[in-house]
Amino acid sequence: MRSAPIRIGNSSGFYGDRASAMADLARAGGIDVLTGDYLAEVTMLVLGKARAKDSTKGYATTFLQHLDAALEHLVANGIRLVVNAGGLNPGGLAAATRELIARHGHDLRVSHIEGDDVSGRLDALEQAGHSLPHLTSGEPLSSWSHQPLTANAYLGAFGIARALEQGADIVITGRVADAALVIGPAAWWWGWSPHDYDALAGAVAAGHVIECGPQATGGNFSGFRSITDLDQPGFPIAEIAADGSSVITKDPGTGGAVTEGTVTAQLLYEIGAPAYLNPDVTTHLNTVELTDLGNDRVQIRGVRGSAPPATAKVAITAVGGWENSVILALTGSDLDAKAELVERSVHRYTEAADGVDAVAIDRIGQARQDPDNQNAGTELLRIAVQGTKEAAGRAFSSRMVELALSSYPGLYALGPPQPGSAFGVYWPALLDQAMLDHTVHHHHGTTETIAPGARHRASGEVTPPAEPPVTPSAQDGWAGELVVASLGDIVHARSGDKGGDANVGIWVHDREAWEWLRSTLTVDELRRLLPETRDLAIERYEFPNLGAVNFLIRGLLGTGATSTLRLDAQAKALGEWLRSRSTSVPRSLVKA
Repeated sequence: MRSAPIRIGNSSGFYGDRASAMADLARAGGIDVLTGDYLAEVTMLVLGKARAKDSTKGYATTFLQHLDAALEHLVANGIRLVVNAGGLNPGGLAAATRELIARHGHDLRVSHIEGDDVSGRLDALEQAGHSLPHLTSGEPLSSWSHQPLTANAYLGAFGIARALEQGADIVITGRVADAALVIGPAAWWWGWSPHDYDALAGAVAAGHVIECGPQATGGNFSGFRSITDLDQPGFPIAEIAADGSSVITKDPGTGGAVTEGTVTAQLLYEIGAPAYLNPDVTTHLNTVELTDLGNDRVQIRGVRGSAPPATAKVAITAVGGWENSVILALTGSDLDAKAELVERSVHRYTEAADGVDAVAIDRIGQARQDPDNQNAGTELLRIAVQGTKEAAGRAFSSRMVELALSSYPGLYALGPPQPGSAFGVYWPALLDQAMLDHTVHHHHGTTETIAPGARHRASGEVTPPAEPPVTPSAQDGWAGELVVASLGDIVHARSGDKGGDANVGIWVHDREAWEWLRSTLTVDELRRLLPETRDLAIERYEFPNLGAVNFLIRGLLGTGATSTLRLDAQAKALGEWLRSRSTSVPRSLVKA
C-alpha cells in the first residue's frame, strides 16, 4: 500500500524543447516517472508532412536523442518514462526505442498506445452518421474544402495507467490529452478508477501546470523580473497525493522559481471556460486553491471534477496552400508615405496575379524622432501573402525584389528573397469517444482495449459552482481616487492560442485589487484596450480563487496558428500588449 505521493517530472513542453532536460532530470533522480510532451496542433502537421515523405517516420525523432543521453540515468534511478513523442507512428518509435535500448545493453519493457489516428476512418465515420462537426461553428467536416492530412483524437489516461500496471518501463503514445501524461501515472500509482473524478481533476490541474515544462518555473512569466535566475530555468515536478492534491516544485539548485504566480500563469494558459474538458474528467478550474509553501513549492488542492464529455476532440490538419513573406525597412522621414507606396505596389500585384488569396501588411515598431543611430530611426514593414505556389512563391518574391530600384528611398529587405512554403489549415472536430479504438500494445505482446471514460454522475458528486455574475464597472465608486497607469502595474497576464481563438488570462498582483479587476475589466473594456478585438465574439470567465479573469477571443487567429497571417500567430504576446495599455486605476492599488 503506497503512502508517499508520486513524483512526476516533465522534460519537454514542445517538439524542440531543451535537449538536455531529460538527462538532467533523470540524473538528478528522486522522481518516479518522467514525462515528455512533444505534440501540438502545429506539430501534427509537421509530422504529417514527414510521414508523407517517409512512412516509417511521423514521430518526434529528437526523442531518441534525448533518450540516448538519459537512458543510463533512467535505469540507475529506476525512473519510468511516459511520452507522446510517438506522434503519428507510436509503433515505429517503440521499435526504434527498443533498438536503442538494446544497443545500450539493457532490457527495458516498452509499451505503446494507438487508436488516436482516425485519418483512415474519416469517410467511414461520416457514412456512419458522424459528421465531425467543427468545435466552434458546428459545420460538418464535409463542408471543408481541404483534403485531410492528419486526424487525431485526444485519448485519455487510462491506457497509460494500464501499460504501467502491466510493468512497462517506457510508454509511448500518439495523441493523448496533454495532461494524460501525468494523469495516467498518478492513476496507476494510486489505483484510481474512472469514477474518481475529484482525484482525476486534481491530476489534470497538476498536469496542465507542468505540461509546458519551464513555463511553470518562470518561463514566459509576466513577472519575470522578480525571478533572480531565469537564464536556464529548471523543469517542473508534480508531487501528487492520493486525493489528487499536489505540490508543484523543481529540483534544488536549478534555475527559475516555482511561485503562486508562475503556477497561476500556467493554470490560465490556453483555457476557455472554467469547466476544462478532458477525456477522463471535467475539471472545474474555478475550484483550484493555491498555497505558496515557500522554497519553490506551491500546493494545488480543492480541485473538483465531474463526468467527462461523451465526445473527444479530434484535431484534423491539411495543407492549405502556399505562403510567403518579406520584411522591408522604413527609415528616416515620410514613413507613412513610404509604406503607402509599397502597399500600392503590393496590391497592384495581388489584384493582377491569379492565385493570391490573402495578403497582410503590418507596420512593426515605431521610429524615434531625431534618432542618434540608424536602427533607432527605422520601422519594419512585413508583407505576407497566401495562395497558390505559382502566385505566392517565387513570383511574389521576384515582384518584391523588383521594388529595389523603383520605390521609396532607402528601401532594403531583411534577408534574401524566399520561395515560400506550404502552410497548414486546422479543423477541430468532435467525435463520440465510443468510436475510438484506444488500444494498449503491452510489452509482453498482448493488446488491450480501453473503454471510454465514465460518463455518469458518481455517488456524492456535487454540482460545480455557478459562474459569478459580471457586475457593472465600479469606476464610479473610485471617483476622485483614480490615476492613469499601465494595467501591468496591477495585473499579470498569460495568453495563447486555442485553434483559431486566443485566450488571455489576467490576475492581480495583490488580492486587494481583485474586486477592482472583476468589476472593471469587462468585455467592453477589453475591446477598448485591444481594438483588434472589437468586432470579435468574446467570452469572459471569472476565477475568484485565483484572483483572475479569463477571456476567450473567438477568431482572433483566423482558422488557426498554422494558417493565420497575424504576426503573433499563437497570441503569445497578446497578454503583454494588454498589460502595456493605460487605464484608470485606484491610486491605492498603484505601488510606489
